[in-house]
Amino acid sequence: MAKILVIEDDESFLDLVQLHLSVAGYAVDAAKDPEEGLRSLIAHPPDLILLDLDLPYLSGFEVLEALCSEPVYRKIPVIVITGHKDDDSYARCQKMGIAGFFTKPVPSEQLIEAIGRSLVKRGT
Repeated sequence: MAKILVIEDDESFLDLVQLHLSVAGYAVDAAKDPEEGLRSLIAHPPDLILLDLDLPYLSGFEVLEALCSEPVYRKIPVIVITGHKDDDSYARCQKMGIAGFFTKPVPSEQLIEAIGRSLVKRGT
């Protein structure tokens, strides 16, 4: 069973994503802030990360930069789910090599499909 780390500070959205992922057969680790997410990443490396950009303490961009700077974590696919609807955020994330980019609200079917594609590409 593939494990997905979700880093999202909106608890109601986090609960909803966890529910959809669990129903789809994924193991889910949830983190409400980047610090908790990075601790979880180190302790239990996931097969894929869902990441919000608007987070307390560190932005999602800073989390992406940290992931890209570590070879062991660079290979983990990251799908961004954010309220940012601007082209600059998308372009910046693309430059960092994300596996997908969705603006909230995202239909669960599309998200599950993108996760599946990313995991297949990774060989998980």
